Amino acid sequence: MKRSLLLAALLFVGCPKDGDGVDPKVKADGHYLAGQSAFLKGDFAAAHLSFAEVKKFNPADPRLPAAEGEVFLAEVKIPEAIEAFEAATKLDGKRGTTWSRLGYLYSIKGEKEKARAALDKALAANPKDFNALDTLADLQLGEGKLDEAIKSLVSASQFAIDGSDFALRAAAELDKAKRGDEALALLETAVKNGVKGAALSNDLGDRYVAAQRLEEAVAAYTDAAKANPKDPSLWELVAEVQRKLGKTADAEASFRASLKVKDRGVVHVALARMCQARKDEACVKAELDRALETSTGEELRETMELGELLASVGRKKDALALFRSLSEESEQQRNVELHVRTAQLAQELKDEVTVKAACTRALSSGQAGLKCP
Repeated sequence: MKRSLLLAALLFVGCPKDGDGVDPKVKADGHYLAGQSAFLKGDFAAAHLSFAEVKKFNPADPRLPAAEGEVFLAEVKIPEAIEAFEAATKLDGKRGTTWSRLGYLYSIKGEKEKARAALDKALAANPKDFNALDTLADLQLGEGKLDEAIKSLVSASQFAIDGSDFALRAAAELDKAKRGDEALALLETAVKNGVKGAALSNDLGDRYVAAQRLEEAVAAYTDAAKANPKDPSLWELVAEVQRKLGKTADAEASFRASLKVKDRGVVHVALARMCQARKDEACVKAELDRALETSTGEELRETMELGELLASVGRKKDALALFRSLSEESEQQRNVELHVRTAQLAQELKDEVTVKAACTRALSSGQAGLKCP
């Protein structure tokens, strides 16, 4: 213990100090930490001021150029950021992140050769640098090297904390090349390898539905709903697929799960339809009442489905009022399907004025072969 104290005392005595007796390097460290804190808070001006103080007390601080480069990058000051990171490589040429940043910045400027050289150094220092892999994929795509870019994006998805965006991007690039089957396989492999995310599971569910792999779609949508518990539409997707599979009890449970996230009219309409299927009139009425109470009128799909439900239970006048109001909105001017449906219902109720108005709106679209009552 005494020996440790003696060594500490000797070190303290050996450190150069300025006029107030404080080691300049200690002051520099304090300003460096203050600069990093300001940077993380988004106060870039304060960060620059703090780093200027670091330079005053310890101009040879090897951390300084890279720190300043990060601030310039956040401010989208590309030339200044490049200058700072280039200076950082002269002080520490083995730091992979610095080369990764330069690779990205060079690529933005269109200096492809410089970008590729910097990225090679970044990945040599750290093969798991997902930012470098992402930038490399951009370069490869620009060169028409799709398979190489996909490989880079897949690697990035494995190394990033949340790699789902990289996997989805790779799948999207395969879709552009009309290689949808490979895109589906890529996402399946990503999930098996531990890549997770609500958007990824949702996309995978959509692809399973398109491929008529409904059981797998249910599993994927369920994963998405659990990963994003604030989105009620995901449980609704689960329920809709379960209903297609004839799993009515499971579908109802999933619709109820959606309602727990947010009470929405469109879900009550769906439940009312299930009640109709089993001829439970009391249930239909209860769900319809809840649909009317919770409907906002802001979502087209919800309003249309609510109108159809009203028509199906003998409340055609109410349904027509809903459709007519919607049909008259300027945002629905080109919604031919809505105008025709409004006209059809109006004809059933012998409302010739509404028939004429709705058909006029429908026919004004100029759609060839359109028939309106």
